[in-house]
Amino acid sequence: MPNILALVGRPNVGKSTLFNRLTKTRRAIVTSEAGTTRDRQYGHCEWCGKEFSVIDTGGWVLNSDDIFEDEINRQVHLAIDEADVVLLLVDVNEGVTRFDMEVAHLLRQSGKECLLAVNKVDSFDQQYGAPEFYRLGLGEPFILSAENGLGTGDLLDEICSRFKKDENGEGIDDLPRFAIVGRPNAGKSSILNAFIGEERTIVTDRPGTTRDSIYTRYNKFGKDFYLVDTAGIRKKAKVNEDLEYYSVVRSIRAIENSDVCILMLDATRGIEAQDLNIYSLVQKNKKGMVVCVNKWDLIESKTTKDIKAYETAIRSRMAPFSDFPIIFTSALTKQRIYKVMETALHVYENKQRKVATAQLNERFLPLIENYPPPATKGKYIKIKYCTQLPNTQIPTFVFFANLPQYVKEPYRRFLENKLREWWDFNGTPIQIFIRAK
Repeated sequence: MPNILALVGRPNVGKSTLFNRLTKTRRAIVTSEAGTTRDRQYGHCEWCGKEFSVIDTGGWVLNSDDIFEDEINRQVHLAIDEADVVLLLVDVNEGVTRFDMEVAHLLRQSGKECLLAVNKVDSFDQQYGAPEFYRLGLGEPFILSAENGLGTGDLLDEICSRFKKDENGEGIDDLPRFAIVGRPNAGKSSILNAFIGEERTIVTDRPGTTRDSIYTRYNKFGKDFYLVDTAGIRKKAKVNEDLEYYSVVRSIRAIENSDVCILMLDATRGIEAQDLNIYSLVQKNKKGMVVCVNKWDLIESKTTKDIKAYETAIRSRMAPFSDFPIIFTSALTKQRIYKVMETALHVYENKQRKVATAQLNERFLPLIENYPPPATKGKYIKIKYCTQLPNTQIPTFVFFANLPQYVKEPYRRFLENKLREWWDFNGTPIQIFIRAK
């Protein structure tokens, strides 16, 4: 396990801004609205040859009007327990507050390596407000501006010196990434928690609970990959807040950066227009897909005939692409949730599948000779050779013909259907190009 740094503090002190700077991403949503961050957000930082993980947390508050207060504070406790070094951020403009004192007391009791950073020191005169924070009892405060980067180098030097383990982290790009996507309140966070066996993300029955795209590494039972919990994607016309807009943008980016998307459907509502819009996003970005029909425990009639009818309805609505797995699950009872993971890994393997050129030509050339493309304008089309292109995002095949411009879409679908019939490409899209020989 790599070393871990946790960023903690009261709301709106700049934790997410610093998280984005340290990880060199824009993964965490940053607004002036207190309480924007709710779940733990993980990222990767490298400094002077040392690599470590960074955890962004929600703002610590007590006796507030926020209905998520208890869950956010519980996530902060979990982050502190997990971290090797904890960084308390405070706001130089606000001075020492009651919440700063409470978090500092919590850190002193934790027995963890703790550092203190005074953030939002954006001008020379503001640095004279830093000595006030000696009152927190966490040692010398570091002067910092997460917005423009002032003081981050000295802070990172000290953070790295406090790590007791001399280990390098493992890059996120080396592992498969499975994004859990769907409409709000479809059970995305619930199924992620069920997968990993802990309350990794906050779950309520209120749509819009999840805001950031939360990356979680799953490393159990010989399997190693990243699960990405995303915010629910609503219709564009219904998104009327800036915060929700940024959440949706993060969800779309999570789809773009994933390998396989687990599309969550609500069994009690069936497949709706917005589900098809999300499906179109997955297809547009050429990602593997597993359809997960959640809340199956709430359906009274579960006969084989009902399941077949449900599957037929989903495939017909998502046509012409229909070669994808459909799994009926319940995040609450954990019914078939591990089959979802196994299927997602299988789709990922299908996405990487390579077919030898000799095998392709051995199968396709006799087939094409017996069932050639229809003649167009009195000209006969002859396909003489086919191969799979290397290093492509999805399986991509090229067929070389004398008149490629006359090969129509129905014949391309015919070739694709044969590919899927002879080799296992379940769940992944396929590209077929016709080129001049």
